[in-house]
Amino acid sequence: MENVYIKNLEELERKIKKFKEGGAGKLYVLADFDRTLTKAFVNGEKIPSVISVLRDGNYLTKDYAKKAHALFDKFHPIEVDLNVSLKEKKKEMLKWWTRHFDLLIKSGLNKNDIEKVIDSGKIKFREGALKFVDMLHSKNIPLVILSSAGLGEDSISIGFEKEKKLFDNVHVVSNSFKWDEEGNAIGVEGNIIHVFNKDETALPEEIHDKVQERKNVILMGDSLGDLGMIEGFDFDKIIRIGFLNEKVEENLKKYSKEFDVVILNDGDFDFVNEMVGKILNNKS
Repeated sequence: MENVYIKNLEELERKIKKFKEGGAGKLYVLADFDRTLTKAFVNGEKIPSVISVLRDGNYLTKDYAKKAHALFDKFHPIEVDLNVSLKEKKKEMLKWWTRHFDLLIKSGLNKNDIEKVIDSGKIKFREGALKFVDMLHSKNIPLVILSSAGLGEDSISIGFEKEKKLFDNVHVVSNSFKWDEEGNAIGVEGNIIHVFNKDETALPEEIHDKVQERKNVILMGDSLGDLGMIEGFDFDKIIRIGFLNEKVEENLKKYSKEFDVVILNDGDFDFVNEMVGKILNNKS
Protein backbone atom coordinates (compact mmCIF):
# COMPACT_ATOMS: atom_id res chain seq x y z
CA MET A 1 0.00 0.00 0.00
CA GLU A 2 1.65 3.20 -1.19
CA ASN A 3 0.35 5.38 1.64
CA VAL A 4 1.63 3.09 4.40
CA TYR A 5 5.09 3.25 5.96
CA ILE A 6 6.14 0.37 8.21
CA LYS A 7 9.19 0.94 10.38
CA ASN A 8 10.09 -2.73 10.91
CA LEU A 9 7.96 -5.30 9.12
CA GLU A 10 9.42 -8.30 10.97
CA GLU A 11 8.77 -6.68 14.36
CA LEU A 12 5.22 -5.77 13.32
CA GLU A 13 4.54 -9.35 12.19
CA ARG A 14 5.80 -10.61 15.57
CA LYS A 15 3.40 -8.29 17.36
CA ILE A 16 0.50 -9.35 15.13
CA LYS A 17 1.29 -13.00 15.92
CA LYS A 18 1.20 -12.26 19.66
CA PHE A 19 -2.08 -10.36 19.25
CA LYS A 20 -3.55 -13.33 17.37
CA GLU A 21 -2.52 -15.66 20.18
CA GLY A 22 -4.24 -13.40 22.71
CA GLY A 23 -7.40 -13.20 20.61
CA ALA A 24 -10.20 -10.66 20.75
CA GLY A 25 -10.57 -11.05 24.51
CA LYS A 26 -7.14 -9.55 25.18
CA LEU A 27 -7.42 -6.64 22.73
CA TYR A 28 -8.66 -3.07 22.89
CA VAL A 29 -8.13 0.08 20.85
CA LEU A 30 -7.10 3.47 22.20
CA ALA A 31 -7.68 6.19 19.60
CA ASP A 32 -7.74 9.92 19.03
CA PHE A 33 -10.71 11.31 17.07
CA ASP A 34 -10.00 14.43 14.97
CA ARG A 35 -7.80 13.62 11.92
CA THR A 36 -7.39 10.05 13.16
CA LEU A 37 -10.81 8.46 12.81
CA THR A 38 -11.89 11.43 10.70
CA LYS A 39 -10.42 12.82 7.49
CA ALA A 40 -7.97 15.72 7.65
CA PHE A 41 -9.11 17.06 4.27
CA VAL A 42 -12.65 17.12 2.88
CA ASN A 43 -13.21 18.21 -0.72
CA GLY A 44 -9.75 19.73 -0.74
CA GLU A 45 -10.40 21.80 2.38
CA LYS A 46 -8.23 21.27 5.45
CA ILE A 47 -10.39 20.28 8.45
CA PRO A 48 -8.12 20.36 11.51
CA SER A 49 -10.88 19.46 13.97
CA VAL A 50 -14.57 19.62 14.80
CA ILE A 51 -13.97 22.91 16.63
CA SER A 52 -12.34 24.39 13.51
CA VAL A 53 -15.61 23.95 11.59
CA LEU A 54 -17.43 25.92 14.28
CA ARG A 55 -14.67 28.54 14.36
CA ASP A 56 -14.71 29.03 10.59
CA GLY A 57 -18.47 29.07 10.23
CA ASN A 58 -21.29 31.43 11.16
CA TYR A 59 -22.65 29.67 14.22
CA LEU A 60 -22.19 31.86 17.29
CA THR A 61 -21.91 35.60 17.99
CA LYS A 62 -20.47 37.88 15.29
CA ASP A 63 -17.15 38.38 17.08
CA TYR A 64 -16.63 34.72 18.07
CA ALA A 65 -14.75 33.70 14.92
CA LYS A 66 -12.39 36.69 15.11
CA LYS A 67 -11.55 36.03 18.77
CA ALA A 68 -11.23 32.27 18.22
CA HIS A 69 -8.87 32.80 15.29
CA ALA A 70 -6.77 35.16 17.40
CA LEU A 71 -6.37 32.42 19.99
CA PHE A 72 -5.52 29.90 17.25
CA ASP A 73 -2.92 32.21 15.72
CA LYS A 74 -1.31 32.71 19.13
CA PHE A 75 -1.25 29.11 20.40
CA HIS A 76 -1.29 26.77 17.38
CA PRO A 77 2.30 27.58 16.36
CA ILE A 78 3.37 26.49 19.86
CA GLU A 79 1.37 23.26 19.54
CA VAL A 80 3.10 22.19 16.32
CA ASP A 81 6.61 23.49 17.06
CA LEU A 82 8.67 20.35 17.65
CA ASN A 83 11.38 22.47 19.30
CA VAL A 84 9.16 23.61 22.19
CA SER A 85 9.43 21.41 25.31
CA LEU A 86 6.52 19.24 26.39
CA LYS A 87 6.33 21.07 29.73
CA GLU A 88 5.97 24.42 27.99
CA LYS A 89 3.44 23.02 25.51
CA LYS A 90 1.27 21.66 28.32
CA LYS A 91 1.23 25.05 30.01
CA GLU A 92 0.35 26.94 26.82
CA MET A 93 -2.28 24.45 25.62
CA LEU A 94 -4.08 24.67 28.96
CA LYS A 95 -4.17 28.45 28.59
CA TRP A 96 -5.55 28.11 25.05
CA TRP A 97 -8.29 25.63 25.88
CA THR A 98 -9.31 27.45 29.07
CA ARG A 99 -9.67 30.75 27.21
CA HIS A 100 -11.45 29.11 24.27
CA PHE A 101 -13.99 27.29 26.43
CA ASP A 102 -14.69 30.56 28.24
CA LEU A 103 -15.13 32.24 24.84
CA LEU A 104 -17.51 29.51 23.64
CA ILE A 105 -19.70 29.93 26.70
CA LYS A 106 -19.73 33.75 26.41
CA SER A 107 -20.49 33.42 22.69
CA GLY A 108 -23.67 31.45 23.36
CA LEU A 109 -22.71 27.87 22.44
CA ASN A 110 -25.80 25.68 22.33
CA LYS A 111 -26.13 21.92 21.76
CA ASN A 112 -27.91 22.75 18.50
CA ASP A 113 -24.71 24.37 17.23
CA ILE A 114 -22.85 21.10 17.69
CA GLU A 115 -25.55 19.26 15.76
CA LYS A 116 -25.22 21.78 12.92
CA VAL A 117 -21.42 21.35 12.79
CA ILE A 118 -21.71 17.56 12.59
CA ASP A 119 -24.38 17.93 9.88
CA SER A 120 -22.26 20.42 7.90
CA GLY A 121 -20.72 17.73 5.70
CA LYS A 122 -17.23 18.75 6.76
CA ILE A 123 -16.76 16.07 9.40
CA LYS A 124 -16.23 12.76 7.64
CA PHE A 125 -14.90 9.44 8.89
CA ARG A 126 -11.95 8.08 6.93
CA GLU A 127 -12.72 5.52 4.26
CA GLY A 128 -12.87 2.17 6.03
CA ALA A 129 -13.06 3.67 9.54
CA LEU A 130 -16.69 2.67 10.06
CA LYS A 131 -15.88 -0.85 8.87
CA PHE A 132 -13.16 -0.85 11.53
CA VAL A 133 -15.73 0.19 14.16
CA ASP A 134 -18.03 -2.63 12.99
CA MET A 135 -15.20 -5.20 13.26
CA LEU A 136 -14.50 -4.19 16.84
CA HIS A 137 -18.20 -4.24 17.71
CA SER A 138 -18.66 -7.71 16.24
CA LYS A 139 -16.05 -9.07 18.68
CA ASN A 140 -17.01 -6.77 21.59
CA ILE A 141 -13.55 -5.16 21.56
CA PRO A 142 -13.52 -1.84 23.44
CA LEU A 143 -12.82 1.26 21.37
CA VAL A 144 -11.69 3.94 23.81
CA ILE A 145 -11.62 7.38 22.19
CA LEU A 146 -9.43 9.75 24.19
CA SER A 147 -9.83 13.18 22.66
CA SER A 148 -8.99 16.79 23.44
CA ALA A 149 -11.79 17.89 21.09
CA GLY A 150 -12.85 21.49 21.55
CA LEU A 151 -16.52 20.54 21.28
CA GLY A 152 -15.88 17.52 23.41
CA GLU A 153 -17.71 14.32 24.11
CA ASP A 154 -21.03 15.61 22.77
CA SER A 155 -19.66 16.25 19.27
CA ILE A 156 -17.95 12.85 19.02
CA SER A 157 -21.01 10.98 20.29
CA ILE A 158 -23.27 12.85 17.85
CA GLY A 159 -20.89 11.97 15.01
CA PHE A 160 -21.10 8.28 15.88
CA GLU A 161 -24.87 8.44 16.41
CA LYS A 162 -25.33 10.02 12.98
CA GLU A 163 -23.64 6.94 11.44
CA LYS A 164 -25.57 4.61 13.80
CA LYS A 165 -22.24 3.40 15.23
CA LEU A 166 -22.46 4.53 18.86
CA PHE A 167 -22.27 0.92 20.05
CA ASP A 168 -21.92 -0.15 23.66
CA ASN A 169 -18.24 -0.99 23.10
CA VAL A 170 -17.48 2.62 22.04
CA HIS A 171 -16.32 4.74 24.98
CA VAL A 172 -15.64 8.47 24.60
CA VAL A 173 -13.40 10.29 27.07
CA SER A 174 -13.20 13.97 26.22
CA ASN A 175 -14.00 17.46 27.39
CA SER A 176 -17.56 17.80 28.56
CA PHE A 177 -19.74 20.88 28.91
CA LYS A 178 -22.29 21.66 31.57
CA TRP A 179 -25.61 22.57 29.91
CA ASP A 180 -28.65 24.45 31.18
CA GLU A 181 -32.24 23.41 30.46
CA GLU A 182 -32.25 25.31 27.15
CA GLY A 183 -29.10 23.51 25.96
CA ASN A 184 -26.77 26.46 26.50
CA ALA A 185 -23.21 25.76 27.64
CA ILE A 186 -22.64 27.21 31.11
CA GLY A 187 -19.39 25.53 32.18
CA VAL A 188 -16.92 22.69 31.70
CA GLU A 189 -17.00 19.42 33.62
CA GLY A 190 -13.79 18.32 35.36
CA ASN A 191 -10.25 18.94 34.15
CA ILE A 192 -9.64 20.23 30.64
CA ILE A 193 -8.10 17.71 28.24
CA HIS A 194 -5.73 19.04 25.57
CA VAL A 195 -3.49 17.21 23.10
CA PHE A 196 -0.48 17.10 25.43
CA ASN A 197 -2.05 15.99 28.72
CA LYS A 198 -3.92 12.88 27.59
CA ASP A 199 -1.40 10.86 29.61
CA GLU A 200 -2.75 12.57 32.74
CA THR A 201 -6.40 11.85 31.95
CA ALA A 202 -7.98 9.34 34.29
CA LEU A 203 -10.42 6.95 32.66
CA PRO A 204 -13.83 6.66 34.29
CA GLU A 205 -13.92 3.57 36.47
CA GLU A 206 -16.47 1.76 34.30
CA ILE A 207 -14.18 2.06 31.25
CA HIS A 208 -11.06 1.14 33.21
CA ASP A 209 -12.80 -2.04 34.39
CA LYS A 210 -13.53 -3.03 30.78
CA VAL A 211 -9.89 -2.80 29.64
CA GLN A 212 -7.77 -3.66 32.69
CA GLU A 213 -7.57 -7.36 31.82
CA ARG A 214 -6.90 -6.65 28.14
CA LYS A 215 -3.13 -6.37 27.69
CA ASN A 216 -2.81 -5.98 23.90
CA VAL A 217 -3.40 -2.44 22.64
CA ILE A 218 -3.70 -0.78 19.26
CA LEU A 219 -2.99 2.93 19.72
CA MET A 220 -3.94 5.38 16.96
CA GLY A 221 -3.31 9.10 16.67
CA ASP A 222 -2.28 11.86 14.28
CA SER A 223 0.00 13.73 16.68
CA LEU A 224 3.20 12.74 18.48
CA GLY A 225 1.38 13.97 21.57
CA ASP A 226 -1.13 11.13 21.12
CA LEU A 227 1.59 8.64 22.05
CA GLY A 228 1.11 9.72 25.66
CA MET A 229 -2.43 8.29 25.72
CA ILE A 230 -1.04 4.93 26.84
CA GLU A 231 0.66 6.32 29.96
CA GLY A 232 -0.85 4.81 33.09
CA PHE A 233 -2.18 1.72 31.28
CA ASP A 234 -0.81 -1.73 32.06
CA PHE A 235 -0.14 -3.55 28.79
CA ASP A 236 1.97 -6.37 27.36
CA LYS A 237 2.10 -5.51 23.67
CA ILE A 238 1.23 -2.38 21.75
CA ILE A 239 0.97 -1.51 18.06
CA ARG A 240 1.24 2.24 17.48
CA ILE A 241 -0.38 3.57 14.30
CA GLY A 242 0.21 7.20 13.34
CA PHE A 243 -1.65 9.26 10.74
CA LEU A 244 0.70 11.73 9.08
CA ASN A 245 -1.75 13.78 7.07
CA GLU A 246 0.51 16.48 5.62
CA LYS A 247 4.14 17.68 5.50
CA VAL A 248 5.17 14.05 5.01
CA GLU A 249 8.76 14.64 3.96
CA GLU A 250 9.29 17.05 6.85
CA ASN A 251 7.88 14.82 9.58
CA LEU A 252 8.10 11.17 8.45
CA LYS A 253 11.42 10.58 10.19
CA LYS A 254 10.03 11.73 13.53
CA TYR A 255 6.77 9.78 13.11
CA SER A 256 8.47 6.58 11.96
CA LYS A 257 10.72 6.70 15.01
CA GLU A 258 7.70 6.61 17.35
CA PHE A 259 4.97 4.71 15.44
CA ASP A 260 5.14 1.10 14.18
CA VAL A 261 2.99 2.05 11.19
CA VAL A 262 2.49 5.47 9.63
CA ILE A 263 -0.52 6.10 7.35
CA LEU A 264 0.47 8.89 4.98
CA ASN A 265 -1.37 11.69 3.15
CA ASP A 266 -4.75 11.41 4.91
CA GLY A 267 -4.93 7.76 3.90
CA ASP A 268 -7.70 5.25 4.47
CA PHE A 269 -8.18 2.41 6.98
CA ASP A 270 -7.49 -0.41 4.53
CA PHE A 271 -4.19 -1.41 6.13
CA VAL A 272 -5.62 -1.14 9.65
CA ASN A 273 -8.62 -3.28 8.71
CA GLU A 274 -6.42 -5.90 7.06
CA MET A 275 -4.19 -6.04 10.13
CA VAL A 276 -7.11 -6.35 12.56
CA GLY A 277 -8.61 -8.99 10.27
CA LYS A 278 -5.41 -11.03 10.66
CA ILE A 279 -5.47 -10.60 14.42
CA LEU A 280 -9.09 -11.74 14.62
CA ASN A 281 -8.38 -14.66 12.27
CA ASN A 282 -10.66 -13.27 9.60
CA LYS A 283 -7.69 -13.46 7.26
CA SER A 284 -4.67 -15.69 7.20
